[in-house]
Amino acid sequence: MPAPITVTLTTSTLGLGSAPVFQQLSDLWRIGSYTCRMRDELQLLVDRIADRMGRPVLVEDRRQRVVCYSAQAEPLDEVRRDSILRRSTTPEVIAFFARFEILRARHPVRTPAEPVLGLLPRVCVPVWHSDLLLGFVWFVDSPALSDADVNRAVGLSADLALALYRVNLLGELTARREADAVRGLLADDPAVRADAATSVVGTEMLESDGPCTALVVPVGDPAVVEQALVATRRYCGHRYAVHLVRPAQGLLLVRSGSIAPADAAAHLAEQAESAVGVGDTVSRLADAYRSVAQAAQALALPTTSGDPASSRVALWSQLGVYRVLAAAGLGPTELHPGVDRLPPDLAATVEAYLDLAGDAAATAARLRIHRTTLYYRLTRAAELSSVDLRDGLQRLQLHLALKATHLGSPR
Repeated sequence: MPAPITVTLTTSTLGLGSAPVFQQLSDLWRIGSYTCRMRDELQLLVDRIADRMGRPVLVEDRRQRVVCYSAQAEPLDEVRRDSILRRSTTPEVIAFFARFEILRARHPVRTPAEPVLGLLPRVCVPVWHSDLLLGFVWFVDSPALSDADVNRAVGLSADLALALYRVNLLGELTARREADAVRGLLADDPAVRADAATSVVGTEMLESDGPCTALVVPVGDPAVVEQALVATRRYCGHRYAVHLVRPAQGLLLVRSGSIAPADAAAHLAEQAESAVGVGDTVSRLADAYRSVAQAAQALALPTTSGDPASSRVALWSQLGVYRVLAAAGLGPTELHPGVDRLPPDLAATVEAYLDLAGDAAATAARLRIHRTTLYYRLTRAAELSSVDLRDGLQRLQLHLALKATHLGSPR
């Protein structure tokens, strides 16, 4: 009889750098297994509610992300269909429901139809655990539910509170783990970045280490930015992106091999209704901080070309002279001390004139001023800044200084 074969698994056998990462994998497996059981329990409860109410049900968490839903049947409007496909709700629909104060409601809320959004009437049953809002149970109110039906829905939805509480808690733990890992990728210490990259891949947040690109979006309403980042993650594909919402910026790291960074940025810009900065692609996760810095700098510029009509997507690779100025780290007055003596209207005039290679007719047309006015402004600017605009080197210095004033300006 052959001798039994003994296999010893170590962190090195599995290609893992350290015991803490192995522990993370073990913890993630336990959390994932527990999450599956909780979601199965939630699905059974939702199916029971749909059966007893005689109509489809959809459940969202408190951020209005789809958690669970029953089998769907007509009437099925565009919003319900899109929510199921995207597993999230659009900012426009969230804003519509916010008008009815569903985030504070303790009792069922009826909302009217909104044809512009493709939305049928709804009954929203908020689910609370003590003073914590857990989510919402949604019914399409066509045909209209009676008061008795709504009261029955409230009673049935109460059973969801514990299951939703568990799902919310586990979701927060997973999100916190990911946020900590992404923050680690931005750390100053190379060792911390390396450990964070191992964690991101080892816990299957991303499919693998390798080329990745940073996308940065400004944060106005954090909830809207979160929704936009999550929607773009789904657009990129499972395990091809991770995100982090910081006080001033939302960050999306996109792993190469799925969606082109420019396409992902266009999607994010549409979802967030905001400008998006895109850094260069770096070869590995531990270098992602460089792409993040580039994306943030691209976002900080007024436009990529000085043209207000340019795209919302600002690519670091297309910033031209701004890349040189950012890399040099020189301020406007270091490039030319006279730039600070120019009032805004004269600075804009000189910059337009130099952008157009000294073409007076084109400059006057762009600024919509008479050519005599242009010559007066140029003469005055030359006096204030102590620049001889006939000297090519002096023109170059002043031109670079004027461009440097845009670095760090809000986009």
